[in-house]
Amino acid sequence: MKTLADLKKIREKAQEDMKLRGGNVRIKIVVGMGTSGIAMGAREVMKTFLEEISNRNLTDVLVTQTGEKGLSSMEPVVDLIEEGKAKVTYGNMNPDKVKKVVVEHIVNGRVVSDYVVATGD
Repeated sequence: MKTLADLKKIREKAQEDMKLRGGNVRIKIVVGMGTSGIAMGAREVMKTFLEEISNRNLTDVLVTQTGEKGLSSMEPVVDLIEEGKAKVTYGNMNPDKVKKVVVEHIVNGRVVSDYVVATGD
């Protein structure tokens, strides 16, 4: 059974999590987690994004997931969505590529064109 103090801590953590989700999001990262994406390593890609974002304390970046994106030959596929800019889709991602995208694109604002498979809406 939880004490009143335990419940208060849970509520505070949930409120903090909601604040991060609903706060000022500069970049939204969407990782394709369909069957083919998972088979090609999307879980590691997602995990690496979450670790890199956390390690760099980037509070204005949201990481989320979606299902199949119809680009199975290029999985794992990741969309980076910034307000006012065209969506950038990176393909054939792996943890090393994720680290480079975080540094170049998310931190320094430069698209890593070597990994781009599509741009647009």
